[in-house]
Amino acid sequence: MKKIVIIILFLALGIAGFSGYINYKKHSAKAAVENYLVNDKHISKDNIEKISPFMGNLQGDKNWLVYVKIKGDKKKYYYYKNAKNNKVILESYILNGKEYGK
Repeated sequence: MKKIVIIILFLALGIAGFSGYINYKKHSAKAAVENYLVNDKHISKDNIEKISPFMGNLQGDKNWLVYVKIKGDKKKYYYYKNAKNNKVILESYILNGKEYGK
């Protein structure tokens, strides 16, 4: 019985740790992209219609993408943060249903 409780406890801690890691990566990517848009691209926070981090199906840093929609802009942007040089990079954008890579 004691072994089962210990196994369940370790499984719960592993799941919580993995979930925490995913939430941390998504939050840090979103914060980096928002900071980049406001400070480097000089886009007002009021002009950012939507900014939403998500897990992509790509390798490395590109797995943590951030969707950005700017008010008055028809494009939908996808950014990620490159951990090697600590820069935010435009991965692609969508215009009229067609995806354009950088």
